[in-house]
Amino acid sequence: MKQYLSDKLSKQLLTLIVLVFGIIILFLVVVLPQMLVPVAEKNLYISLRQPLEIVPSDIDEKLIDTEIGYLYLLDGQTILSDNLSSIIRFTRIEEVLSRMSADYGKFIYCGSVYYYYTVTNNGVTKIALTNDTYIRTIRSDILSTVIPIVFLAFLIISLILITWGGSIVGKIGKLKQKIDHIDDDEFDHAIDFKSDDELKSLAFAIEDMRISLKDQEEYRNQMYQNISHDFKTPLTVIKSYIEAVHDQVEDTDTALAVIEEQTAKLEQKVHSLLYLNKLDYLKDSNEIVKKKVDIRNIITTSVEKFKFEKKDLTFTVNMEKNPKFIGTEERWETVIDNLLANFIRYAEKEIKITVRNNKITLYNDGPNIEPDLLDGIFTPFRKGIKGEFGLGLSIVKKTLALMGYDITIHNHSKKGVSFVIMKGTN
Repeated sequence: MKQYLSDKLSKQLLTLIVLVFGIIILFLVVVLPQMLVPVAEKNLYISLRQPLEIVPSDIDEKLIDTEIGYLYLLDGQTILSDNLSSIIRFTRIEEVLSRMSADYGKFIYCGSVYYYYTVTNNGVTKIALTNDTYIRTIRSDILSTVIPIVFLAFLIISLILITWGGSIVGKIGKLKQKIDHIDDDEFDHAIDFKSDDELKSLAFAIEDMRISLKDQEEYRNQMYQNISHDFKTPLTVIKSYIEAVHDQVEDTDTALAVIEEQTAKLEQKVHSLLYLNKLDYLKDSNEIVKKKVDIRNIITTSVEKFKFEKKDLTFTVNMEKNPKFIGTEERWETVIDNLLANFIRYAEKEIKITVRNNKITLYNDGPNIEPDLLDGIFTPFRKGIKGEFGLGLSIVKKTLALMGYDITIHNHSKKGVSFVIMKGTN
């Protein structure tokens, strides 16, 4: 595959070089000569005019340029320079004169191009005439000088491009090998591109992606183990009590009570896991309903529900009038319930809830959360405080994100933790 990639890119580069070379040749052979003609003709007209301004009324053979012929028209007579016949072959001079309709210009006679310039003073009309030898010579000289230089420059540029292209192909080949072995830890993933370009940035991006995928794989494996452990515990308890009843070492009522308790825990875990998957679906499908919700009733109901689970805790609630938050009652109830369920496990004496200025602050006087646990505390089934696993805080985080809110955690100086909910920045 690498050879195929190299061949394909090399052929594309070679095709591009040939195409550019063809375009350059086309411009040099066709376009450039056409652009040179007006410049050469301008110089030629100057060369034709200047002698006419200094030559006398009669033709002085010493002043005659062998490439320029002269005609003098004086008192109905036509005087021709001796070299005129070598410049233009004519039968009757009148045929040539009839083609000169302006003060200067060019005309075609017998298939050849001729240039002329006319000056009239003191009753004498002087005409300088030449063929297109000068034009062809100038064009040939320029092309013979320009083409080798351009060809040499193009050859050097082509070699540079081929060398650069080979380097690019080599880098792409290394990147492809890296991607092909992205899940192979034994492969040497180190790539040290000397030039700091986009391919080096791409190499770093691929390496970041590889590390991210590796971390996700490790996290997924760890999560499966944690889920298995979390679900296995109540199942083991249920199984052991069923065996105890069969072995008549435990009475049925006690066993049923324990089995019922463990089944409820297991049901809650399954419900939480399904709800978490539902949140992921809602996030991807964009089927999110948002409306203004009065948070007062939701918080009051949740507090009444949890204060009986741990009667030695004091709940303090301070709320402004008619606090409105975006979302749905069901989702806000899920958020508050999961946070309070977490709080009553760690709070020692007090839980405070404050709602002010579109911000909800929940405080418990339990122990501080260790700094190394804060980063992953909202990750599902990540080991948390006291080595416990769970989905509650992950559900809180994702539910709030769906409603456009964010949650942050602040440890207090000695003990106590605050969870702060406020509008997200995105």
